[in-house]
Amino acid sequence: MLLNFDDLELNKGISTFPNTELLDWYGGIKRDLPWRDTKDPFKVWISEIILQQTRVDQGLPYYQRFITTFPKVEDLAKAKEDEVLKLWEGLGYYSRARNLHFTAKLVVNELGGIFPNTYKRLLELKGVGPYTAAAIGSIIFGLPVAAVDGNVYRVLSRYFGILESIDETVTKKTIAELANEVLAKQHPGNHNQAMMELGATVCSPTNPTCDECPLKVSCQAKAENLQSEIPVRSKKTKVRDRFFYYSVIILDDEVFISRRVSGDIWQGLYEFPLLETESRIDESDILDRLNLKQEDVVLGVSQEFKHILSHQRIFAKFILIKSDSFESSDFIRVKKEKLKDFAFPRLINRYLEKQTLVIVEEV
Repeated sequence: MLLNFDDLELNKGISTFPNTELLDWYGGIKRDLPWRDTKDPFKVWISEIILQQTRVDQGLPYYQRFITTFPKVEDLAKAKEDEVLKLWEGLGYYSRARNLHFTAKLVVNELGGIFPNTYKRLLELKGVGPYTAAAIGSIIFGLPVAAVDGNVYRVLSRYFGILESIDETVTKKTIAELANEVLAKQHPGNHNQAMMELGATVCSPTNPTCDECPLKVSCQAKAENLQSEIPVRSKKTKVRDRFFYYSVIILDDEVFISRRVSGDIWQGLYEFPLLETESRIDESDILDRLNLKQEDVVLGVSQEFKHILSHQRIFAKFILIKSDSFESSDFIRVKKEKLKDFAFPRLINRYLEKQTLVIVEEV
């Protein structure tokens, strides 16, 4: 199936797209979410960045904590990066938090605290891509630009019966064009939110509830019973396995940690001294590679923790060590009870939550 606007089925679908039904449906069922009750671009921007790669039910408490801590963009701009990362702890994709902080400082220091009100200028903000710029622009400024995320790709590929892979650039481009063609130009903000809501609650990846869908009368996938086949995907994500062995070194009532640098996962977060290997090793090999001193005492080796990222699987063990003499300029010494003040990857917090080393509050 070649995707172009000479296709009679595509043109028919565009001309008969049920915008009225979609907007009426959204008005009747939309979830009561705090960023929908504001015209403050700062708050909508915060919500959109948090909800990238994050479900609404997971992102909502983070949004509430962010807005409570940073009610205005000026408050976020003045914050320290560690404070921002600590609030973000557990959400993953930490570059989002760093970009959020960077952009807040730019808006305050270079734009006088005023967010851009055009799609092009919104795109110039760090961490703001086409989807986020369209969402903010349409919701706050009424810009007639379609916001196209994974939910919208799924809704429109099913509605138009697109059998080409949505992993391909040409297909994504076509669906983005279709999204703009069917956009309710007089109500772009509500239309974009309705499409996202539809994909999140009705037109789900598996077992969509088609009988509840406002597009069901003219949806090609429903007509041809292809909901489980569409959207089509042709690419499989290659997953890399990594093996982490953390030394939790206790000297008196202090523990040694360091901050992860750029160029890898979890940039800017803290961790214990790390040994990474290409394959899983047994306990004796772990201890051999740690080059322990004679006076060091191994208090225990944890169970293996598995942590799944989008392109990586992390397998980690923690070696609890009591030391009388550990020194290194690469690490800082932190009181055990102060560990909760530092932003760690969720993997390390899972270990600490099971450890009597220190009590870590759940984020």
